[in-house]
Amino acid sequence: QVQLEESGGGSVQTGGSLRLSCVASGIMSDRHVMGWYRQAPGKEREVVATITSGLTTYYAESVKGRFTISRDNTENTVYLQMNSLKPEDTAVYYCNTKAPYTPNFWGQGTQVTVSS
Repeated sequence: QVQLEESGGGSVQTGGSLRLSCVASGIMSDRHVMGWYRQAPGKEREVVATITSGLTTYYAESVKGRFTISRDNTENTVYLQMNSLKPEDTAVYYCNTKAPYTPNFWGQGTQVTVSS
């Protein structure tokens, strides 16, 4: 029933910006956390940023100060504004949501490529 639809990925040069969006449907809980994860080829999936329903945020150290996560609870949409992009940010970015007593749900992923 839960479905996550992502958009906004693309290819940019070092120092560029992208804005990712994820629209969630079918979420019944009012205590769900939403977040962005990324996975580079041959690497493990890692958390990028998360945001609670109360708008508490967490950022990975590698993106702190460059990325901003935000959330529109009315429309169940989460955003990731990515500035000052680096080649090491290149990865598939996945939207995620988690509520108490439920499994994780994932989007299909959107490719972000940053060239030198």
